[in-house]
Amino acid sequence: MKGYLLLFGSGLIAGVVNVIAGGGSFLTLPILMFLGLPAGVANGTNRVGILLQNVAAVWSFERHRVLDWSSLWWAAAPATLGAVFGTWGALVISDQAFKRVLALLMLTLSVWTLWAPHHRKEGSRAELADRAGRRYLLTGLAFFAVGIYGGFVQAGVGFFVLAVTSAVGLNLVRGNAVKVLTVLCFTALSLALFVWQGKVDWLMGLTLAAGTIIGGLVGARLTVLKGHRWVRGVVTVTIIVFALKLWIGS
Repeated sequence: MKGYLLLFGSGLIAGVVNVIAGGGSFLTLPILMFLGLPAGVANGTNRVGILLQNVAAVWSFERHRVLDWSSLWWAAAPATLGAVFGTWGALVISDQAFKRVLALLMLTLSVWTLWAPHHRKEGSRAELADRAGRRYLLTGLAFFAVGIYGGFVQAGVGFFVLAVTSAVGLNLVRGNAVKVLTVLCFTALSLALFVWQGKVDWLMGLTLAAGTIIGGLVGARLTVLKGHRWVRGVVTVTIIVFALKLWIGS
């Protein structure tokens, strides 16, 4: 019983962190393994909470009228394609190799995101559409890479998404809305592949999801109410904390 309460509580915290910035899975994955799940099963089970958390977050961002549905084509579609390859890698890689790749990716990610120009002013919708059109190939390739990473591990993928959305001119509020829609799409496919391989513990996954759904709603509301500057601070602090945690623990 205590284990499930721990899962629910960690899911609540991770849901808030994931929607505002990213990296909540660095909390939930170790807890799932601590409760007895093999690394591969923990990786699959964690996605039950991620999926339902993002369903709640998408609904909340849409209710606040900040969700750009055109991002289904320039962000979610290439990311979902990339997730096929990333998930395949997660299903075949050894635990030791998984940890080493994760440490390298997180270190690279933390440096990149800290130097990304999050302070830039967001353009108009027409300007953003034109900019995205001129960079369509590069943007698509970037989200394809995001999907590979997200399919592989999920943890910290939000930082990648925010870096790409900042590069095309979105502030962190609208960037977070694109993020939750993109993650929802590729996580649905990724989870299906883990289920197909029998690597999901549904009781633990749904317990975790109960917490992440509430956390996702809270995180989306805080993002909209607090605005770009506040989210930028949370993103920066979250990156530093998880990068140090991963480096020290490697």
